Amino acid sequence: MTDQSGVLNDVRQGMIPAHIYNDKELFDLEKERIFGRSWLFVAHESEVPQAGDYVVRHVLEDSFIISRDEKGEVRALFNMCLHRGMQVCRAEMGNASHFRCPYHGWSYRNDGRLIGLPFHEEAFGGEEGFKKKGQTLLPAPSLGVYNGLIFISLDPNAEPLEDFLGDFKFYLDYYTKQSGGGIELRGPQRWRIKANWKIGAENFAGDMYHTPQTHASVVEIGLFREPKAEKRKDGTTYWAGNGGGTTYKLPEGSLEDRLRYVGYPDEMIDRMKGQWSQAQLDVIGKDGFMVSAASVFPNMSFVHNWPRVEEDSDDVHPFISIRQWQPISENETEVLSWFAVDKNATDEYKELSYKAYLMCFGSGGMFEQDDVENWVSLTNTAAGSMARRLLLNGRMGLLENGENVVEPLTTEQYSGPGSTRVGYSEYNQRELLTRWADHLERPIEAAAQLKVGMTAVRKTSKSGAALSCVTATAPTDEAADSVLLDA
Repeated sequence: MTDQSGVLNDVRQGMIPAHIYNDKELFDLEKERIFGRSWLFVAHESEVPQAGDYVVRHVLEDSFIISRDEKGEVRALFNMCLHRGMQVCRAEMGNASHFRCPYHGWSYRNDGRLIGLPFHEEAFGGEEGFKKKGQTLLPAPSLGVYNGLIFISLDPNAEPLEDFLGDFKFYLDYYTKQSGGGIELRGPQRWRIKANWKIGAENFAGDMYHTPQTHASVVEIGLFREPKAEKRKDGTTYWAGNGGGTTYKLPEGSLEDRLRYVGYPDEMIDRMKGQWSQAQLDVIGKDGFMVSAASVFPNMSFVHNWPRVEEDSDDVHPFISIRQWQPISENETEVLSWFAVDKNATDEYKELSYKAYLMCFGSGGMFEQDDVENWVSLTNTAAGSMARRLLLNGRMGLLENGENVVEPLTTEQYSGPGSTRVGYSEYNQRELLTRWADHLERPIEAAAQLKVGMTAVRKTSKSGAALSCVTATAPTDEAADSVLLDA
């Protein structure tokens, strides 16, 4: 048995029990207490731009249809027929006005409403036996959108998405709002690695320390203009709200000079200047920092980098990637990786940026291969009995007495929100794991049950506590009622 209380206390001290990266008991708690109530990224609005467009995405074992209905509203619908539980949508993406269950033929509109039930009168006695009117596929309990990023939470009482993101919204804008058109996505590429999901999230949140070692070959072959990977120590780590990340230190110059240095053309720079706040512009133009990798708790990450793409040119081309670490088990993760680009960029820019992304990240990217080698080895080693005796030291940036090695930057030194420090540290990893510990420590409330087509009744949980039982409700408008009655 895992000593849960001891594990969480150690984590909060920055001493990490090695087995947390391959522990089934803890993973079962993560499924319930982290993924059962956190806000989780599932798609971007550019993936469902037209009425009827949909993609199918998962939250662990739960399948959701992310669709845009005929009125243009984004929906997140649990992909299970109300009759006998078959998936009503079997394709991963497409365009459909209706979804028809292949098992018994029940059909639903793309807003979730049940409109077709074969032999309704003969099999069920019509409305008197089964109330078809008002039935709908089960919607995600909570749905929120920020800058086109679509999130869902399985907690019906989840705090508003913007409150959950907090001050990290300041940094999200760099990745997702370079112009008024927002971003568009390609992908996702999808593959599985035999590694625990937390490792990637921690790495992207703030691990600048691994770059000079793990990715030395990428610099040596000339993929980057920077002469030494050690230059990462001149950048910062920042943590704000429920996310944190890293920056590179830029050379001296104006805002325009610094944005050109990482490869942005003037026409994109002009749009950025009209889109970002003065504080967002000052982080780059006055303070001299450019955002790089970042993570949002629990399992969403970003990459922003600018490699050379063409062998005969010193020009660099920036790219942005969004990714998700989707847990499969305590020792396996499905990685979803999207290429993101300013919707208003030129076609030439988009193609060069996409090429830069493919060279560095994605299933065949050079950075990707370096990282996964480490993460798989860590996960395998964490499975043994010796790992239960070892507390890994995750206290970089702290003296033994708890004092800081480097104090946070002041508001005069750094214009963005959150706690920001120059140099190598593990403040961000500790922040992310502290949230992990807080979630595991707090039991989750039992969810209300749904009885399809039945009058609501009271249910009790295993502990004897009363639970309310709810019924699915279709979108309410007079047109919907007439369609349901006529179907």
